[in-house]
Amino acid sequence: MRISIPVSAFVAAIVGFGGTLAIVIAASDAVGATQPQTASAVTALCLAMAVESIFLSWRTKMPVISAWSTPGAALVAASTGYSIGDAVGAFIITAILLVATGLFGPLTRLIARIPASVASAMLAGIVVTFATNAVRTIPADPFLILPLIAAFFVIRLFNPALSVLAVLVGGGAAAFLTGRIGGLPTPELSTLTLIEPHFSLSASIGLALPLYLVTMASQNLSGLAVLRAAAYNPAPGPLIAFTGLISLLTAPFGALTSNLAAISAAICTGPDAHPDPAERWKTGPFYALFYLLFATFGASLVAIFAILPQSLIVLVAGLALLAPLANALAIAMKDEADRMAATATFAVTASGVALLGVGSAFWGLVAGLLVLALETFKKRN
Repeated sequence: MRISIPVSAFVAAIVGFGGTLAIVIAASDAVGATQPQTASAVTALCLAMAVESIFLSWRTKMPVISAWSTPGAALVAASTGYSIGDAVGAFIITAILLVATGLFGPLTRLIARIPASVASAMLAGIVVTFATNAVRTIPADPFLILPLIAAFFVIRLFNPALSVLAVLVGGGAAAFLTGRIGGLPTPELSTLTLIEPHFSLSASIGLALPLYLVTMASQNLSGLAVLRAAAYNPAPGPLIAFTGLISLLTAPFGALTSNLAAISAAICTGPDAHPDPAERWKTGPFYALFYLLFATFGASLVAIFAILPQSLIVLVAGLALLAPLANALAIAMKDEADRMAATATFAVTASGVALLGVGSAFWGLVAGLLVLALETFKKRN
């Protein structure tokens, strides 16, 4: 045991939680969740992270770290016309699909066959709205927002992982000291709230299916790639099935889908965590411990977010998604043969158009695959 193990786990937990909590809260707001329901969702998500990380790390003796689906949260936050019941129903369907994917290998291989360019373009189309909304916060409060944007780009030169967290903490402190917010809420312990799911065809196609696809393509496959890059080769099926099972158990409490982590896992799988790869699995239990603490005080954390200026929340969410947006655009445009299909996917997804009650992410994926099929047909004839 080295001190670097709990330190790495703490940094990974802070980055994963603090850097993207604003997006999870935005997702809850988009589907009309109340503050207690949002607090329940955050608490259940943190419990899912704890259970998945400690069990999978102990079972595999590898640093298998889980996270909530940040692209999935962005997808929900960008959706319109869905209720919290619709969202919970979609989360349940997504979890069942993840369990099925883990249990049946062909499904994993089928998802892996979706061109990376099209999948990345869909992700870029989902998150680009958050980036543009972050810019739109400048006129609302330039004296708060502009220094925070400058701080973000300076800090990320030295520590990209903590740059968003620094903006969140620094912005919150500045808002408090300048009188933009009143007193802090009274600390309270978290509780879980059962939410009745609502199942509909439009939510299944427009919310659950895109959520499943972005979770698999942008999270689980990336998480597996991080593990393999660190010379770990776990069987992917059991990992995906277990995170899907836990997601199924936490969905009725409003929790978004959970999955294998990529960025947080990269912090725990490298030599900075421990020089011996066989010892790095111990970051998992410590990571789980920190998420148990977050779960305990999830209600207080959501209450703090509720009193922060809306412009600050929008800014933090946008800045947190800049790196995923840049990476998604780079992958989408990398292959010249797929650029038109990727561009069609991006344009349709980013438009926010809803047809037949189904959201733009699904139609963006359909548009990209159709363009790709037409171009493939032309080449063969």
